[in-house]
Formats: sequence, C-alpha cells, structure tokens
Amino acid sequence: MKILYFAWLRTKIGVATETVDLPAEVRDVGTLVAWLKTRSPKHADALANSTVVKVAVNQEHVPYDHPVGPGDEVALFPPVTGG
Repeated sequence: MKILYFAWLRTKIGVATETVDLPAEVRDVGTLVAWLKTRSPKHADALANSTVVKVAVNQEHVPYDHPVGPGDEVALFPPVTGG
C-alpha cells in the first residue's frame, strides 16, 4: 500500500510518501491509522489526534470505516481551511 502524507503530517512524520505491507488485522481506514501510529514516535505524534486527520483512498474522500487493501493509495491530510 502506498501512503501519502500532506501538510503538517508530512512535516511531523518526516516523509511525503511510504510504501507499507499491511498486517492482516488492518482492514479499514481506522485500523490503518491506528497501526500507522505504532510505526514510530513521529507517526504517533502526527496522528495523535486522528479526529482531525482526513483520508482519501484512491483519490476519494472516505470515512474511517472504509475498507482498505494492499493495492490502495491512501492519502492522509489535515482539514483544509480557507480565507
């Protein structure tokens, strides 16, 4: 699976993208985000308040109960503000 990080998530984690092999228990966005938090202290810090993290799977905005699989591209980003 390809994971893309945007804005302050990219800054906090230190990478813009990474390719990961999912463990069997990761079946939806919520369990993916929970698993990503365990990858490093930087991931845990960036994703600590996951309620503000928005997610797109294969370029479509989705809720945290949306299923994910090994071939998906998942983008994680903070809410967009305008002005």
